[in-house]
Amino acid sequence: MDRSYVKEIFEEKKEKKVLVKGWVHEIRDLGKVRFMLVRDISGIIQCVATKDNANFEKINLSRESVVSVEGKAVKSKQAPGGIEIIPDKIEILAIAEQPIPIDVSDFSKTELPKRLDYRFLDFHRRKTQAIFKIQSEIANSFREHFYKKGFVEMQPPCVISAASEGGTELFEVKYFEKKGYLAQSPQLYKQMLACSMEKTFMITPVWRAEKHNTTRHINEIRQMDIEMAFAGQMEIMKELEGVVRYIVERVINNCKNELDLLGVKLKVPKGVYLSYEEAIKKVGGKNGEDFTPEQEKKLCEMYKGDIVFTHSWPSSIKPFYIMPKGGKKDAEYSEGFDALYGGVEISSGGQRIHIPELLIERLKAKGLNPKNFESYINSFRYGAPMHSGWSIGLERITQVICGLDNIKEATMFPRDRDRLTP
Repeated sequence: MDRSYVKEIFEEKKEKKVLVKGWVHEIRDLGKVRFMLVRDISGIIQCVATKDNANFEKINLSRESVVSVEGKAVKSKQAPGGIEIIPDKIEILAIAEQPIPIDVSDFSKTELPKRLDYRFLDFHRRKTQAIFKIQSEIANSFREHFYKKGFVEMQPPCVISAASEGGTELFEVKYFEKKGYLAQSPQLYKQMLACSMEKTFMITPVWRAEKHNTTRHINEIRQMDIEMAFAGQMEIMKELEGVVRYIVERVINNCKNELDLLGVKLKVPKGVYLSYEEAIKKVGGKNGEDFTPEQEKKLCEMYKGDIVFTHSWPSSIKPFYIMPKGGKKDAEYSEGFDALYGGVEISSGGQRIHIPELLIERLKAKGLNPKNFESYINSFRYGAPMHSGWSIGLERITQVICGLDNIKEATMFPRDRDRLTP
C-alpha cells in the first residue's frame, strides 16, 4: 500500500476504500478474530476480520501467497503504521507451496549460499529489498549527477579482441571465426570518447576471470565510470569525491526506511588526500607494494567515515595506460590514485597516457605487445588532449553503504567461480 495513501488517510481522519495487492507476510488466528499482514514493495499493512466477516475463512493462507484485498482502511493504534483494513473482498491470486525452502523473514537464519540458490524467494525479504532499493538510488544518483554536469552517457562494447588492462585473466568467447573476450573494463573506449566529446560516464557490466574466493570480489561487476578531457589526477579525484558525497546524501534523504531496516547510520563523507608515500608509511607498509586489505581498513579507521584518496602511486604497480610523473617513461611515480571508503577500495583511476610513443613504451615495459593495441594507440595520433578517469564498482559501494559482510549480498544475481545460476 503506497505510504502517501496511508498518510492521506491519517490526515483526513476518516475511513477510506482501498485496494491492496501483495504477499501474505504473516497470519495470526486468535479464534474469533484473524489478522493477515500483507506486504508490498512500500511496506506492510494489517487486515483484520472477525467471524461475522464473509472473508474470515479466507484468512488462512500459507505465507508468501499472493492476495488482492479490497476494504475499508481505518485507524488502529495496534496495527503496523497505525492503519488496518477491514476486508470487503479477498481474492487469492497465487498459493505459495509449503514448506518454503528458505527463511524469508527479516531475521532469516538461512545461510547466504542457500539464499542465493533461491534468490527469487530471497527477494521477498524486506532486508534484501532494502539493499536493492538503495542500490537503485545509488545508480540513479550517479547518473543524475553527471548528466547535470554535461557528461555524455556511453554504452561501450562488452566483447573485445584483446585485454583492456593487460594480464591473462579473461573470459574467452568464440566470436564467429575469431577469438574474443568479455571486457575487463570499458577503459580504452571511454578514453577514445573523452578525447572527442570531452566528458563521458556510463554504468556497464565488466568481467574479471581471477579465481577469487573472498567477501569483496565477484567475477561479473557493474562499473560506474567517468572519463574527462583536460583533467589531471587531482581534478578527477575531486569529481569522485563530489559524486560519492551526492550519492550518500541522496541515500540518506530518500532511503531512510531502508537504512533503518538495515540498522545503518550514514554521514556525508569528505575527501582526505594523501600521497602514496605518506599513506603506505602511515600503515607500516613497504614502499613499492600495494596495500593489503588490513592496511586499507586501518587507513580508513584513521579517517572514520571519509573517503581516503591515495595518489601518485608507483608506476610499477599501476596499469600501462596511467601517465608517469612528468610524462617521463622511466618515472618512478605516476598520476594514478586509489580511493578507499568504508574500509575497502571503491575506485582506482588517474591521468591517462595520451602520447602514442610513450604509450608504446609503457606497453612494452608491462610485457604487452603494442600490435594488440594498435587501434587504441592510433586514436591518440590526431589531436588527443590530456584526460583522466576512474571507475566505482556498483556492488562494492552498495556493500559499503549498506554495511554488508559479503559483496554477493549487494549483487542481484552474483557470478563467482562456482556460481552460474540462477
